[in-house]
Amino acid sequence: MMQEHYLDDIISSINHAEDINEVEKNQVLRNLAKLKQTKVNILVTGATGCGKSSTINAMFNFEKAKVGQGVDPETMTIQKFEMNNVVVFDSPGLGDGIDADKRHANNIIDKLYEQDHNGEMLIDLVLVILDGSSRDLGTSFDLINRVIIPNLGGDHSRLLVAINQADMAMKGRHWEYAKNQPDSTLMEFLDEKVLSTSRRIKEATGVDVTPIYYSAGYKEADESQQPYNLSKLLAFILRHTKPEKRAVIVQDVNKETDFGHNDGEGDYGKEIHDSLLDSLIRSVGQVGEKAVEKVVTVASKALDAGWKVLKTVGSSIARIFGF
Repeated sequence: MMQEHYLDDIISSINHAEDINEVEKNQVLRNLAKLKQTKVNILVTGATGCGKSSTINAMFNFEKAKVGQGVDPETMTIQKFEMNNVVVFDSPGLGDGIDADKRHANNIIDKLYEQDHNGEMLIDLVLVILDGSSRDLGTSFDLINRVIIPNLGGDHSRLLVAINQADMAMKGRHWEYAKNQPDSTLMEFLDEKVLSTSRRIKEATGVDVTPIYYSAGYKEADESQQPYNLSKLLAFILRHTKPEKRAVIVQDVNKETDFGHNDGEGDYGKEIHDSLLDSLIRSVGQVGEKAVEKVVTVASKALDAGWKVLKTVGSSIARIFGF
């Protein structure tokens, strides 16, 4: 099911506002209507088994992005999954043969050079997912260093590298399952994995990349594990997305996912909240202070109302957003 448009609530509130002059009101309404049509295009790629589909489902609750259960790759071509405003391009996993990898790499390159109707690069963000449980990341580094970075057109801000399956980085050891978080030993190991990944990319390409680690979690029959650091991943996705587009991403966030487990190293909730409001303020254009304050007020109320109707399992996202 598509998530409700919180932008509709904001537009409706602005439309009925009596304390904004008509000229500014009409300008705000036109710009918000334009924002509502905005698409954020995300290319998700990585080696086979890294958990691309699990991440997509956890983050966006997009059921069409199937999680591969068997030994064969679930996705054989780049598939497009369109939600309200987020469009995910799910690329096949690399590592299943030389010929297949060449074909997939060429498809990824073609997608990176694809332009939208305005002549701008279609892909806003490339999310490369690494398998945190594997020591052999050669395929992933080849993908980043030889395929992704050389074809970003110099705009390396579009690249986000994320290490999934943090809970299995030491074969399941040192993961505190009751708390759904790594102990100090595993966290130190993961921090070193991040630094090592960053160093390898820097040495090969000269590009500075700051990876993050997380766990997408899982649900299988009667067993489940909540995600970890997914709020950090969402914050990083927003950070790597053009400011004028960020506001629409929240409409497609999976409101049944528990975003509450994270490393506590940053105030991701505040970053997300501020990023969304900043994006909305940018979208309304050059209007008076009263009009801007009205947009911020109704936007906060609309977001707040959306989170309050969540199921208990997902209620922690309300805390993430500071409501």
